[in-house]
Amino acid sequence: MITITRDTPLLPELSLLMERHAEAMHADTPPESIHMMDAGALAGPEIAFFVMRDDGQPIGMGALKRIDAAHAEIKSMHILAEMRGRGLARTMLEHLIAEAKAEGYVRLSLETGAQPAFAAAHGLYAGSGFKECPAFAAYGPDPNSIFMTMVLE
Repeated sequence: MITITRDTPLLPELSLLMERHAEAMHADTPPESIHMMDAGALAGPEIAFFVMRDDGQPIGMGALKRIDAAHAEIKSMHILAEMRGRGLARTMLEHLIAEAKAEGYVRLSLETGAQPAFAAAHGLYAGSGFKECPAFAAYGPDPNSIFMTMVLE
């Protein structure tokens, strides 16, 4: 059974998710273009962190970072590679969008890689209503990044 709950990213049982996410980000992206947050940063007060579990086992994660009262950013969305192909990334994304709406945000944005390895993510986000946009918040233009946003209704 798949569940998604708000939790702390500091749980020892999440170490595999954190390691795999870091490996994936470092595999195709130059270090100066990696914008991921580690577990300590994801535990910050401006972050709502969520864990996806399959029969209690952590298989995915995602977070919302508050930019301001009306705008949040998706951070650290990751599903373990061996669990992909089941629509779990879409399930997590839908959960994050619903949480953002429930928190009263009117805009939700994200940064993802521009490399071919991120093509599935681009398709997922575009298919869910995200549109490409300029760099936002503290980001600057980066040829290795694609910035996307959506207005929440």
